[in-house]
Amino acid sequence: MKNFKKLKIWENGMEVVEIVYRTSGQFPIEEKFGLTSQIRRSAVSIPSNISEG
Repeated sequence: MKNFKKLKIWENGMEVVEIVYRTSGQFPIEEKFGLTSQIRRSAVSIPSNISEG
């Protein structure tokens, strides 16, 4: 079985996570536990699901 870290789709997912974290860091502080948290968790689930699959 291939190492998932060598898969291009996993690398792309990690890029999405980085972009989402940078972008959501600019959201208002009152969104910290609302929208920001939800968006970040959904972005992290992309490469996580690929690694589990």
